[in-house]
Amino acid sequence: MNKKRRCENMNKLQWKRVYETPENNDGYRILVDRLWPRGLKKENAKIDYWAKSITPSAELRQAYHKEEINYDTFAEKYGKELGKNPDFNDFMVLIKKHLKNGNVTLVYANKIPELSHIPTLKDFINLNL
Repeated sequence: MNKKRRCENMNKLQWKRVYETPENNDGYRILVDRLWPRGLKKENAKIDYWAKSITPSAELRQAYHKEEINYDTFAEKYGKELGKNPDFNDFMVLIKKHLKNGNVTLVYANKIPELSHIPTLKDFINLNL
């Protein structure tokens, strides 16, 4: 049995786009983007917590979007930011707390999550579950 499964007590940590319709099995929904998703009303998003503080810094995000750095550099620098982020431990406590009672769904706006901060964040969360 892997570490992740023991922590979850059979509840799931899920990932999906915030634009997908919220479902009952989403459980506790956490937005993991720094900016609010375009065109989405807060009441329709069904967000329980907005985790702005664990997302890439504005400087890093802007450098990546302006193509001043490539994806590999972005992911590496974001990983370093997460490693130094004083809010990350509290974020993990929140996830673990809600996994005891049900599913947790981390939602994001990016159309191509594999080229965003999501893979790095997933890796960090999985290492800490």
